[in-house]
Amino acid sequence: MSNISDQVMAALSTVIEPELHRDIVSLNMVRDLTIDGGTAKFTIVLTTPACPLKNVFLERCNAAVIGRVPGIQQLNINWDAQVPTDRKIHGRLDVPMRCLLAVSSGKGGVGKSTVSTNVAAALAEAGARVGLIDGDILNPNIPQMTGLGHGRPKVVDGKMLPMEAYGVKVMSTGFLSSPDKPMILRGPMLHSAIRQLFMDVNWGQLDYMIVDLPPGTGDAPLSLAQSFPLTGAIIVTQPQEVAVADALRSIAMFETLNVPIVGVVENMAGDFFGTGGGERLAQDRGVPFLGRVPLEAEVRKGGDYGRPVVITQPESEAGRAFFSLAQTVAARASMLMLQSADVIPLNVIG
Repeated sequence: MSNISDQVMAALSTVIEPELHRDIVSLNMVRDLTIDGGTAKFTIVLTTPACPLKNVFLERCNAAVIGRVPGIQQLNINWDAQVPTDRKIHGRLDVPMRCLLAVSSGKGGVGKSTVSTNVAAALAEAGARVGLIDGDILNPNIPQMTGLGHGRPKVVDGKMLPMEAYGVKVMSTGFLSSPDKPMILRGPMLHSAIRQLFMDVNWGQLDYMIVDLPPGTGDAPLSLAQSFPLTGAIIVTQPQEVAVADALRSIAMFETLNVPIVGVVENMAGDFFGTGGGERLAQDRGVPFLGRVPLEAEVRKGGDYGRPVVITQPESEAGRAFFSLAQTVAARASMLMLQSADVIPLNVIG
């Protein structure tokens, strides 16, 4: 080796990213290495601010370098994050986003909007730039669940500015209509409304855009999947068999449309609805099981009063489950983008 910096980089190239199964040097995650006496100082750029693996990287980097590179007694690691850009999105959308995720369910009442809201809030709490679109054009719930009510977005330079709650930028037809009047739209009008929520809003730069879809396999999910380059779909189900059977249809629809499945969430788990149905569905279908969220009254109250439990009660069982779910979703989305790109992804700026 020509110098000690080269030796440190060679040692770090033996550290494997656990989910991507590639070393952190070839993934361009190691930046700005300097040597100061017996200290090697560098930055590790994670693929998401919500990464749960900091301690894993810290332990593996220390094991790879300390005692193996002569003269280095300690590491000084800074942490940064850069969400990879989905190459399907890059250059195809005017909205500058890196990752586009749909949240879907086979039937109503399984807590899909609750999952969308809490995952979005958890990602924003972790430091990500997050947008949340209420894709249920006819029956929008996100304004209530985010505590934004029926406010009206401002229009600047011909584009609407999204509302904001808990660090999440939010847009819904609920902001554009009266709560006591029904939205009555046919298929082509639904398609146009979904496009407007993307294209007629000044979102700014986003790491994650989450779209809360209406239940089922109708016009709205089809329009979204056919019109926009989805990074993947998150499938929400209750544990009970009737919900699982409907969730299976959602998985099949996205697979038919060549949309990757991020995984399955089992929501409202516990004595009332049982447990295990969502996990069995994931195993049977060969897709990841993202996690289980317990049925708790505080989750329902949080939705009713616009206070996501992951923010207001982060140490509760449900709060911890939602934050862990957000971390798993972010990690799985990064893996999907990096595997499909087959490039050094952190050089791609969206």
